[in-house]
Amino acid sequence: MIGGLLEQRYRVGTLVARGGMSTVYRGVDTRLERTVAIKVMDPRFSADPQFVARFEREARAAAKLHHPGVVQVHDQGVDEDRVYLVMELVEGGTLRDLLNARGKLDVPLALTVVEKVLSPLAAAHRADLVHRDVKPENVLIGPGGTVKVADFGLVRAVSTAGVTSDTMILGTVAYLSPEQVTTGTTDARSDVYSAGVLLYEMLTGAPPYVGDNAISVAYRHVNDDVPPVPDVPAEVAELVRRATRKEPFLRPADAESFLSEVETARAKLGIAAVDVPLPTAAATAEEATEHVRAPFGTAEQTVRVEPVRVGAGAPFAEPTVPVHRPNPLVPPTSGPQGTRAIPRAALLAPPEPQLAAPAPPAARPRPKRPPKKKTPEQVLEEMRARSKRQFITWLSVVVVAAILIGFTTWWLTVGQVTTVPNLVGQDEAAATAMLDEASLTKTVRRENSDTVPSGQVISTDPPAGTEAEQGDLVRLVVSAGRPVVPQVNGGAEVALAEQEIASVGLKPQLNPAEDAFSDRVPKGKVVTLKPAPGTPVPIGSAVTIVLSKGSEPKPVPSVIGKTKDEAFAELSAAGFEPVEGPQEPSDRVDGGKVVRTDPPAGTNLPPNNRRVTVFVAPEGVTVPQVEGKSVKEAKKILEDAGLKVDVQFNDRDRARVVNQSIRAGERVPKDTRITIIAV
Repeated sequence: MIGGLLEQRYRVGTLVARGGMSTVYRGVDTRLERTVAIKVMDPRFSADPQFVARFEREARAAAKLHHPGVVQVHDQGVDEDRVYLVMELVEGGTLRDLLNARGKLDVPLALTVVEKVLSPLAAAHRADLVHRDVKPENVLIGPGGTVKVADFGLVRAVSTAGVTSDTMILGTVAYLSPEQVTTGTTDARSDVYSAGVLLYEMLTGAPPYVGDNAISVAYRHVNDDVPPVPDVPAEVAELVRRATRKEPFLRPADAESFLSEVETARAKLGIAAVDVPLPTAAATAEEATEHVRAPFGTAEQTVRVEPVRVGAGAPFAEPTVPVHRPNPLVPPTSGPQGTRAIPRAALLAPPEPQLAAPAPPAARPRPKRPPKKKTPEQVLEEMRARSKRQFITWLSVVVVAAILIGFTTWWLTVGQVTTVPNLVGQDEAAATAMLDEASLTKTVRRENSDTVPSGQVISTDPPAGTEAEQGDLVRLVVSAGRPVVPQVNGGAEVALAEQEIASVGLKPQLNPAEDAFSDRVPKGKVVTLKPAPGTPVPIGSAVTIVLSKGSEPKPVPSVIGKTKDEAFAELSAAGFEPVEGPQEPSDRVDGGKVVRTDPPAGTNLPPNNRRVTVFVAPEGVTVPQVEGKSVKEAKKILEDAGLKVDVQFNDRDRARVVNQSIRAGERVPKDTRITIIAV
């Protein structure tokens, strides 16, 4: 194998690690000229077509998981009888190395590590992937404190290869969740349980359960509560307690929820994140660190091949970093850090069998009468009857056995296999019913489409016609119809509007010709969108962001001849700020009316300067024309107008007025004295 070339591309280099299910080598991708890790599965798996199909599906699913905390899967393939996986090569050590070197971690470091583990697990859970084997050996620590999680998708592929069955459990016993032991089912909460056990071990230096064998440890996972973590803040102990509850529904729903709780607790305690140190064992290239085997639940003897840690990407999870060999002083048994197949019945039973109670003494038999002697005919008849009964009994046994064998064969070969139905074009409810009928589960992702009506299935993964096991997951892509122009509040920043538009698959654009005046929205902020928010448009359509040009300049309205109150009301309603100027006499308007404004009517004023000064004529009298009138008539007219009258030359009533001191039409204050000349 070493020095060989897989599929004319991957050069197999030195051995890195060997486990019960695969061997990991350092390798080179000759096409891209990069160093990789190559995981080659044991030949007993390669010969199983069901395993190979599952292997390919799980590898594709894991390869879609992009997160800086996940060991990346680059490729997978089959070369003759070798099924292999190509992964990112991570130089460094494992969390197991760090725990071996330090015994236990302080609270800041433990919380930092568990956050770095939960972050990629959260990304996996969002993608409907469950790790199933979270443990220190699968937490890789690289230079600079980088932390990566390896081996996503442990049981999914291997469990189809005949290694396990409904009565067997595949996993690492020290970190198994109770439901993995009792029913074999796993979901995101199973990973949360394992992460809680991982946090417990980091804080205490040992996993919560230690026993003489795997069965006793697994039994305690099901029947015991994880002990409280001593000598840590109550908030930290509560994190472990909540994550390791026996009932899945009492735990955080997924890694993202658990991560949020960890971050909240750390913030409440004022504990800052710290750098994760490179394990001491990994820093020394030529050291061979040997650990004497301890009881189950603690570290095993380990021989280091080289200072490299390789992420065993989905779907496998045996330890991929060290090569284990039994201590010559101790009988060889698989430790809790290794992925193991264990009989479920053994785990569900108490670890210590109870001795059976002694049987009561048998009753003394009564003396029997001597049998009555039978005739030869009776003996022959009894023999015939006995033979007939035996024949019928054996025939029944054979028939029942044949039925059971046939049913079992059908169930093992066909009964658990189903076919993904053709769901494309079906509405979501109908697709769900068809998957239920095929005993398949689903996740739904919604995607815009110009051609497929909203609510109908666009595609499935796996596609229609693919053989799958009952209970397998089918990922549906359901049409959300055409994208809709998003709602953006008036006054929003341009960057926010661009982000909202792009998030629904549309193209934001600016067009100064579309910008509009607005009294409510400051200049340069978003007024609205075109097309209007809520409008369905084709995918990739351009959406114009209409920006505010500020308030529109307005002309001063004409208020000449109106009362001051009327003028002020009209100017205010038009958006101007009226102020009163000094009174200004006028022969064109009556007293109390507006003579003029400054600026004059019709002047355009900008939004930031809309003050208008209003000049009002004083309250007064317009001098009437009295020339040619009699003195009596003239005096009456002038006095009625509010003026005081003086008469010169001839003040007789019948004398005629030939002149007046103030010309007719002039505005004068009330009680102004006017002189008339009469002859």
